[in-house]
Amino acid sequence: MSDTKDRTDKGKTLGVRGGGTETSHVKQSFSHGRSKSVTVERKRKRVVVPKNAPGGGRGGAGGNAAGRQLSDTERERRLKALQAARADEAQRAERLATEEKAREDEMARLRAEKEQAEREEREREIARQRKEDEERERAEREKAALDTDKAKPARAAAKKEESIDPAAAQAAAARAESGKGPAKATKTDRPQEDRRPQQTPKGNKGAGADRRRSGKLTITQATGESGRQRSVAAMRRRQEREKRKMQGSNEPREKVVREVRIPEAIVVSELANRMAERTAAVVKALMTSGIMATQNQTIDAETAELIVEEFGHKSVRVSDADVEQAIATSDDNPQDLQPRAPVITIMGHVDHGKTSLLDAIRKTNVVQGEAGGITQHIGAYQITTDGGALLTFLDTPGHAAFTSMRARGAQVTDIVVLVVAADDSVMPQTIEAINHAKAAGVPMIVAINKIDKPGADPNKVRTELLQHEVVVEKMSGEVLDVEVSAISGQGLDQLLENIALQAELLDLTANPDRPAEGAVIEAQLDIGRGPVATVLVQRGTLRRGDIFVVGEQWGKVRALINDQGERVDEAGPSVPVEVLGLNGTPEAGDVLNVVADEGRAREIAEYRAQAAKDKRAAAGAATTLDQLLAQKKADENVSELPILVKADVQGSAEAIVQAMEKVGNDEVRVRVLHSGVGAITESDVTLAEASRAPIIGFNVRANAPARESANQKGVEIRYYSIIYDLVDDIKAAASGLLSAEIRERFIGYAEIKQVFKVSGVGKVAGCVVTEGVARREAGVRLLRDNVVIHQGKLKTLKRFKDEVKEVQGGQECGMAFENYEDIRDGDVIEIFETEEIERTL
Repeated sequence: MSDTKDRTDKGKTLGVRGGGTETSHVKQSFSHGRSKSVTVERKRKRVVVPKNAPGGGRGGAGGNAAGRQLSDTERERRLKALQAARADEAQRAERLATEEKAREDEMARLRAEKEQAEREEREREIARQRKEDEERERAEREKAALDTDKAKPARAAAKKEESIDPAAAQAAAARAESGKGPAKATKTDRPQEDRRPQQTPKGNKGAGADRRRSGKLTITQATGESGRQRSVAAMRRRQEREKRKMQGSNEPREKVVREVRIPEAIVVSELANRMAERTAAVVKALMTSGIMATQNQTIDAETAELIVEEFGHKSVRVSDADVEQAIATSDDNPQDLQPRAPVITIMGHVDHGKTSLLDAIRKTNVVQGEAGGITQHIGAYQITTDGGALLTFLDTPGHAAFTSMRARGAQVTDIVVLVVAADDSVMPQTIEAINHAKAAGVPMIVAINKIDKPGADPNKVRTELLQHEVVVEKMSGEVLDVEVSAISGQGLDQLLENIALQAELLDLTANPDRPAEGAVIEAQLDIGRGPVATVLVQRGTLRRGDIFVVGEQWGKVRALINDQGERVDEAGPSVPVEVLGLNGTPEAGDVLNVVADEGRAREIAEYRAQAAKDKRAAAGAATTLDQLLAQKKADENVSELPILVKADVQGSAEAIVQAMEKVGNDEVRVRVLHSGVGAITESDVTLAEASRAPIIGFNVRANAPARESANQKGVEIRYYSIIYDLVDDIKAAASGLLSAEIRERFIGYAEIKQVFKVSGVGKVAGCVVTEGVARREAGVRLLRDNVVIHQGKLKTLKRFKDEVKEVQGGQECGMAFENYEDIRDGDVIEIFETEEIERTL
């Protein structure tokens, strides 16, 4: 098919300018010579022109009858009507949306109420069904019991008839089964319909139907258990009641009268536990007495005693200090005592060879493990001599800061070995060690060390010891003395023999079969193991799993480690071990005691901690207002250097604190804000920042968060491993707080011959330098009849009419004072210079 278009524009129908239709004719040709003419109309786009446009309006250029031009008023009215219609449409849409939302909310509320009602109905139906089941079971049990009682005579009759007439026995059994005669149904005689599940009728609206329609299955419904279960105690009480009921004794049990221990204050629940009464009953009794208290509140001893008597028990008043009685301190039976190893403490001045001597005896090298080659911890070791004797050694530091460590070593020791260097003789810490040994009342053995060094003089050592009332055997005394050398090993065998001889004379014994008791030699906070205490067992045997109290801490022995680093299961008397399992770091010198149970241990530790806290509070409260004002006034004139101390072990921290207390004078002192054991933490940095104090780390380091925090806050952290360096640096820092010493140096004298009054300057003294020299920058004093009238500076110093810096002796000059003009003939001017000298502690 082919199309040919024959378009002729006939007339154009126009409305608004550019509108109307366009008509054209199209001729279509078909096969076999057929053709057809089709008229096609094409609408043109309507264009609205402004009203001021030429030819505007409904018509074209000439307009027509249908097109007329709109007036401004009509156009404005139509625009307002259009806007009003749009506003109405928006309001109607908003109202419809609000109504729809309200309708949806109402539907949701109705659905929720319906679901709540259905849920409550289901729960009521389940409860009703459960109640019916319980009643049915109870009725069945009662019926079974009744049938059992009725079936006894029937069975007896049936058995009797069976022996006479078997047919009569079968008839009796049939009557019992039909219900006319009592009989007990057995498992084989149970009817078949009883074993079949009961079928619910179609018209039944019971719980089963509700459960099917509910569509929800809870765990309680699935397991068939009720939400509230009886406790084990309630079940036992019920069994006891049924047992007493079957035995025919319905009277209540006899009340058990208990002896209740009442401390000075007790919690209501704890009082109920001690009486074995219900807490609610005790609270009710308190309310009846007019005391409104809950189970967690504390009541006094008098109130508790009244409540105990009301419940029919006996009260026993005890004190809080009675908790210490749990620690067994009874004397041992002489038959139970067994020999024990002696405890030997090596004491002496620093660098006199104490640790080297112990290393030579133990054949080890502990010196290299100590910073600077000096001992800063108490070491506890146990060795076996060639003769098979077991010896326990304690190595104490010799530095002046470790006084308390040496004192602890003397308190727990049996024998003191005083090491004195032959080339250095008696030194301050040597005298201190002698005093500690005498105070402890223990025998002493003098080991004169370093006899192989040039300049060694053992006799000088013995002579100087006489001044301190230590008379050795070679000086006709009783104190054993041995010349030894830790380097060559000379005299070591004789030293061990003397130690064994002295131990044999002491006849040291202990009872290993009793709760352990020992002393804490050292304590530290280990990052991986927690609080660790080095304990020297003195009595009894400490075993793994023992519960103990040590000072204000308690714990359970988790592991015992001997001086060789090996784990052991127990430690007997005179055995030093490291104990793991404490809840906190104890103080060095605390006593360890094994107790019966954990509750008692916690109670004793809490009592000791509270007692220590009360003691500190009482010491602070005892200060009067006048004392506080006097102390405040004294502190105003004293400069303080605050520091924080963290050490690796408790003994080192204690020694550093004691050393810091000795640094300073009336003007400057060192104040230790906090001392502790373990790594430097972020909380230490926070405290140091608030106090503007440096942190001193002794053999410890700061963890990563603490280092970052210190860098951000500008807190200084100093690390030390030798106590000498620590003390020297703190002394230097504290010396910087001292005010410099002002020293005066007189450089000359001048005598006033005549006083002149100069306009613009004031009074000027004409002087003669009688001695020394007069300088312009120097200080001056005005003396009248050898009494100081004024002290100040010179305003001017002139030689003739020239201003000069100094005037030599014998020459004349003019002087004028700053802010002072009361000068007279014959006064003497004293000229001096000052210099500042730094002071040190």
